[in-house]
Formats: sequence, structure tokens, C-alpha cells
Amino acid sequence: MSETKMAESNGLRLLFDEPFYQPVANEVGVFMAAWGRRLPVMLKGPTGCGKTRFLEHMAWRLKRPVVTVACHEDLTSSDLVGRFLIEGDETVWQDGPLTKAVRAGAICYLDEIVEARTDTTVVIHPLTDHRRSLPIEKLGVEITAHPDFMLVISYNPGYQTVLKDLKPSTKQRFVGMNFNYPPADVETRIVMKEAGIDEARARALVAAAGKARNLKEQGLQEVTSTRALIYAGALMVAGLDALEACTVAIINPQTDDPELAEALLEIFRTFFPEQG
Repeated sequence: MSETKMAESNGLRLLFDEPFYQPVANEVGVFMAAWGRRLPVMLKGPTGCGKTRFLEHMAWRLKRPVVTVACHEDLTSSDLVGRFLIEGDETVWQDGPLTKAVRAGAICYLDEIVEARTDTTVVIHPLTDHRRSLPIEKLGVEITAHPDFMLVISYNPGYQTVLKDLKPSTKQRFVGMNFNYPPADVETRIVMKEAGIDEARARALVAAAGKARNLKEQGLQEVTSTRALIYAGALMVAGLDALEACTVAIINPQTDDPELAEALLEIFRTFFPEQG
């Protein structure tokens, strides 16, 4: 799999090498237009379809550092904004990742934002309109965002529930970009590049994934992702036979149901018959 050289300082990552990303439509143009007006962006799409890689690629293009926050249900506003810490005999303020990005003019990427509590996500609202500011109540100040600051969020609409979804008042503050698994020819090129695998096996993986994704209607909660195909391809290159690579990289992580696992295995066995 490709590696990207980067420097990290104070939570800010600056990418030196271009993260590989294969455009599918005009997503690069849309993001560049949003960046030009410093509009916040929302990336929507299933797990492993390339949202994070796209964001890293755009940060590289724009030569901007990235601050990434993996959101979860215990994430508090203090985790984002900052808190007072005791150091020796002193109480000192420590900026959170969002505040660091606001001050430095970085891209702040809130990954899987629906996992965060609603009372946490409201802290980003003043950064998503004409104010472009971040109130820090504990300090009694309001920070105006650096001119190059940009806010990007992502989530998987497939996991939306009544309890886990963004409020419409939050969604409407963002430019929305929909992602999905790429067309077969594009996905094949991605798997070849990222896994370092030959075209024949990459095409077989992608074709099998196309069939496997139909099992979502039979109870599979998450379908085969492009990321999983890359992992399987990388394991093949490392010496595992095709079916074993597909089993440990794709099937086992996807389901604990023996019947669904067997159905997936049958699909991959069809495309890698020499291993069956």
C-alpha cells in the first residue's frame, strides 16, 4: 500500500507526498470551489469508500495542514475546544484540536461526526457561517478563525438512526458531497495502485465485490469496501493465497454470521477458482 511522507507538530499534519486519489466525478472541482470561499464541507458515504483519502489528497493540493478528530459518543466540547490542566503548581490552558486548527489555519476534519453527542457538535456552528469564530467560554474569549481555516466533517448515512443523525440545522450549514464505491474500472485502478497487485487479480477482487455488495439486502450490515479489497490484494502480494486473503481481509471483518460468511466465500471462490 502507498505511504505518504508527512510532518506532525502540535497535532497538525502536513503532507509532503501526494496521497493517491482517483477522482470519480467532479469532487476535486467542488472541493476547490468550496475552499475558495472557505465554505465548510460535509463528506457523506459508506465506510472505506475513500472519504478520508480524498480529504488528505485535497489538503496536499492546498498545502494545508490537517487536524483529524475521530468522533465518538464520549467526545465532549472540551475535547474539541480545550481545557485547563494542572502542571506542577500551575493551572494552564491547553488548546483542543479544533482550536489548534482555528488558530493555525489548518483543515479540521471531524470524522464520523454523527458518533459525537449533539451538545458537542453545536460548538462548531459559529465556525460554519459568516462569523467564522470559535467561542471559548472557559477563557471568556471568542477566536476569529485564521483566513485559511476550513472545517470538514464526514459520516456514513447507512448508520443513520433517530438517535444518531445530524440535525438538519447542522447539515444545512455545509456543502454536501456524496461518495460511494467507485465504478469497476476506477476501483480496479485504485486496488492495483494501493495494493501493488496485478490487474487480473485486482479485476477479480472488484468483480467479486460487486456481487458481494448485493448481500446487503440479505442482512449484511456493511458491504465490501474498497479499503477491504486493498487489504486483500496486499495480503496476496505478501504471499497468502487468494481465498485466505479474502477471508481474513474481507469476510471475517464483515460478518459473524456463518451463513453470510459462507455466501461471501462462495462469491470469492467463483472469481478465484484456482484456490477452491
